[in-house]
Amino acid sequence: MFLLLFFVFLIQFFTYLVFEPLASFLEYVLEIRIFPIIALIGLVFLFSTKNVEQN
Repeated sequence: MFLLLFFVFLIQFFTYLVFEPLASFLEYVLEIRIFPIIALIGLVFLFSTKNVEQN
């Protein structure tokens, strides 16, 4: 049981070391104020697909 907890702790620790700088950088670049605008543009682009098949 303790061995399993140890491995879970190691996985979480290394995941934090790998992804925390990337997440911090993206948070700094995008900032929270700009994210809703980017998400809205992404959703509009996603759902505004044109019909490619024409007879």
